[in-house]
Amino acid sequence: MKLKSIKILSMIFALCMIVTSSALSASAVSYSNDVKTVSDSILLVNMDSDQVVYEKDPDSRRYPASTTKIMTYIIAVENIDDLENTRVPIKQSVLDVLKGTGSSLAYLEDHVGETMSVIDLLYSMMVPSGNDAAMVLADYIGNGSVESFVSLMNKKAKELGCKNTHFMNPDGLHNKDHYTTARDLYIITKYALTLPKFSEITNTTTYFCEGDDYPLITTNYLIDPNRGGDYYYLYAKGIKTGTTDEAGRCLVTTASADGYSYMAILLHAPYKEGEDEDYGTMTDAADLFRWALTKLEINTVATTQTPVCEEKVNLAWGKDSVLLVPETNLSVIIPKDYKDEDIIIETDVPESVDAPLSTDKVVGKAVIYYKNGDSQKQKLAQVNLVSSEKVDRSGFLYMLNVISTVLRSYWFIAVIVIILLILLIYFILSKINLKRRRKNRKVKNYRNF
Repeated sequence: MKLKSIKILSMIFALCMIVTSSALSASAVSYSNDVKTVSDSILLVNMDSDQVVYEKDPDSRRYPASTTKIMTYIIAVENIDDLENTRVPIKQSVLDVLKGTGSSLAYLEDHVGETMSVIDLLYSMMVPSGNDAAMVLADYIGNGSVESFVSLMNKKAKELGCKNTHFMNPDGLHNKDHYTTARDLYIITKYALTLPKFSEITNTTTYFCEGDDYPLITTNYLIDPNRGGDYYYLYAKGIKTGTTDEAGRCLVTTASADGYSYMAILLHAPYKEGEDEDYGTMTDAADLFRWALTKLEINTVATTQTPVCEEKVNLAWGKDSVLLVPETNLSVIIPKDYKDEDIIIETDVPESVDAPLSTDKVVGKAVIYYKNGDSQKQKLAQVNLVSSEKVDRSGFLYMLNVISTVLRSYWFIAVIVIILLILLIYFILSKINLKRRRKNRKVKNYRNF
């Protein structure tokens, strides 16, 4: 029953993503700021509206390292009914695959020959970023085939609408054909946040598995007040770190304060073991969160009461035009210090519209842009336009229009031409017949003579 409900949730999520992407096709605005970032790909999204507020090369393919485990978590939860009571055998053969890879581990070697609950394995995978836990789950769900599990990962990515994602393993170890983008990783993580236990597990800093006397410790200093040091950020929650030489530092995390929530995806920050081990992704994330939470706010930039343009109206008695207004109020995340002239509205409407018109009949659309100073305008949103008032159609003007339309239509002209041709042919045939009759009459009179 639980798996069925999760599948239904997945379908609803995919539908919502389609609807959101069409309704907020404009939410690709990237506001300028003073934050100095080192991550090569960044996406910062307001989670309440799905509006992008900052991006930096978000569609380039990057190696995701252990942020891969977000998708591994999704597949595990969607394929195991009871997370608390399902127990998975810990096989030495599965763990041996990771030897010599430099993997981060949850030390499942201590449990070889035993079984662990799925919930403990999920904590082991997401908190200390245990590759061993990821492999054990993949082997179990794939019925002994990690490749089968990876196929489920790729199938899910496609189902969610990811356009530049391909997985080769469940743990994120480097493979040239294992990649994603910041934008795709946002889609994946947004879905994962709807699944059982995900938020709780990914925001855990210390966890004890059943029977263990040593804790699992988070790799995410951003959320750890005890070990995070200068990287700790009070408003951050979760979600997943990742690091390899090829991927650099990677991070997916969120922050909430004062009624606003943001998710940051940061990929390929500098990292080289023994030389550059700073957590640039965490610094970038905290600085971007501070900027977004203090400098941006939601504002209504278009309302159903504010006319956008005037439209010529046909077939209405005594009314030549009507004012068009947005179909719905439009609120967006925007800099607090924006000016009215920063908002640009461009309309796409026909030259004229025919009555009758109602206040819910879409007659055009408006695209709303944001422009800050000399920067290029960026699309904020697109809204439908409707009439600000009801306009009735005049029956008399309608009939005149119908007659005029008929008289000017191609088929009417064609019928007239055909009738004229028939009359012309009839006239010519009549002339020919008349001449024949006259000739016959002359011949008859001659014979009688």
